[in-house]
Amino acid sequence: MINAEQIKGILSLYQKHGWNLRRVLLCVKSKIKLSPDLITLFGETEIVESKVDAAWFSRPAATGNEAWELRHLSETPYALVEVFDGEDEEEVREEARMEIEARLMKTLNL
Repeated sequence: MINAEQIKGILSLYQKHGWNLRRVLLCVKSKIKLSPDLITLFGETEIVESKVDAAWFSRPAATGNEAWELRHLSETPYALVEVFDGEDEEEVREEARMEIEARLMKTLNL
């Protein structure tokens, strides 16, 4: 299981490259383990209970689009990316994000 220092490193790297932390997915065990550091790590970012530990990041992409990346919070880097059209409705985006989360869990056999 990843620790708070490793998560800080991941968050720092994404911030350095212009990504914004948008949502955090944590399993119950990780949430308990990280509870003393949750505010320090994630600030006011929404934390959602999940079967997987991951973080959603976003940043503007070319021609008015927006890229969203789901990064598995583990020592081994693994991420899935989706680029949304600037005109996509939030419902469409949320449905796509849910599908990506399901894909990550399937990949990790969860």
